[in-house]
Amino acid sequence: MIFMVAPRRPIDEADRRTGAETLMTMQLGKAGIDLGIVVRDVEAMVAFYRDTLGLYYEGANPVPGGGEMHRLWAAETMVKLVAPDPAPAAGNPPGGLRAASGMRYFTFTVTNLDEVFDACSAAGAAVVLTPFAVAPSVRIAMVEDPDGNHVEFLERS
Repeated sequence: MIFMVAPRRPIDEADRRTGAETLMTMQLGKAGIDLGIVVRDVEAMVAFYRDTLGLYYEGANPVPGGGEMHRLWAAETMVKLVAPDPAPAAGNPPGGLRAASGMRYFTFTVTNLDEVFDACSAAGAAVVLTPFAVAPSVRIAMVEDPDGNHVEFLERS
């Protein structure tokens, strides 16, 4: 199965006549992505993603140069927790969106936002945003994982 992404520009009537609406930048091989997170505290990170969020733990394997990668699944998205050996000297810069550039958060779309948020809170995750509505049918919440990465949960009703 091939998953198409959005076209590089809006499709117009001329594109429809020529069939150009199928021209995509990428042809994806699965509906999800693989997300690699370099970690400093692998045990705490595995516990958060596996035990608190309930991601399926597939296993671990060595990585070239030293260390290990733990693979966890959320539907068709793989979260790869990479624990290099030696551990990185610097941690994730705190402060959220305005503290640094680069990947600052990622989002899980869920159908049980309050339950997920409560589980994260009970596990001691730092709360970034309590659940609230950003649109009439969309609610979000955000927490920090043990390494300080912001994890957003989004629920559509």
